[in-house]
Amino acid sequence: MNHYNVYGIGHALVDTEVNIPDAFLTQTGLTKGTMTLIDEPRRLHLLDQLGTLQRHRSSGGSAANTVIGLAQLGGRTFFSSRVANDENGLFFARDLKSNGVDNDHDQRLAPGTTGQCLVLITPDAERTMCTHLGVSSGFAVGDLAPERLAASEWLYVEGYLVSSPSTRAAAIEAVRLARKYGVKIALTFSDVSMIEFFRSGLEEIMGPGVDLIFCNQAEALKYAQTDDLEQAKKHLTQKSQAFGLTLGAQGAIIRINHTEYEIPATPVQAIDANGAGDLFAGAMLYGLTHGLTPERMGKLACRAAALLVTRHGARLSREQTLNVLNNLD
Repeated sequence: MNHYNVYGIGHALVDTEVNIPDAFLTQTGLTKGTMTLIDEPRRLHLLDQLGTLQRHRSSGGSAANTVIGLAQLGGRTFFSSRVANDENGLFFARDLKSNGVDNDHDQRLAPGTTGQCLVLITPDAERTMCTHLGVSSGFAVGDLAPERLAASEWLYVEGYLVSSPSTRAAAIEAVRLARKYGVKIALTFSDVSMIEFFRSGLEEIMGPGVDLIFCNQAEALKYAQTDDLEQAKKHLTQKSQAFGLTLGAQGAIIRINHTEYEIPATPVQAIDANGAGDLFAGAMLYGLTHGLTPERMGKLACRAAALLVTRHGARLSREQTLNVLNNLD
């Protein structure tokens, strides 16, 4: 048996979440619902503009959130990224381990500043992210742990890695190694902006195709360059025969073994959508690696994501996540 269910790679970010009025986005020129890369002076300026609004800190990053969710459910995971030799870097490594995710970050501390993401939550629960990648932007082939990847069932690649030459090269090499070792490959598009501005890089990472794609409806439509969801699904299958497609309040569609399953949504009052897609992916990967039927894994993924959006923060506690799993029926 492989030692790990999933080996994940992605940006290492410490999230700072703040609830804001919509007017703040207008004042700062930010586009709601997107991720914008910013430099450190811009990050500090935004923090100053936020004044005394309450803030919450946690380790984050798309793939990190996914492997944490999977580990909380009982999966075995390893995560590779790059953090700095600073307080946030040490916090990130400790937080991953406390949530059951193996990593070697405390042995690979780099000079510089650990990546940080300012997550702005508007009253409609939409999240707008301003990301300063810090040393995470230098994540490179040398930061991979090939022996951990070889000991895994799945490789999980965060789409945000496409945004710099170094991180893109690391993702491409990880995919190459996964094919060499017979490890299945899952990719999340991460954000519409990654498709809009880095499409060729995403195609380069995927190569002839991957085993599983995660995306939301907006990302699927953007990737297929259509406004028709059926056409978007057909386009996805040109790169992967399996996908997890989230539809917000309409639930999700998953495709497994050439069959599509429509998963109904759990009606909730959403207050913070940050991390919902990440947890959906983690729960679906748990189902794939632990023998759940497509219907049950879809139900688990949708219910976990639905619970997450009813509270602040990009993840649930281990107890909350396990409670969803143990009460599927």
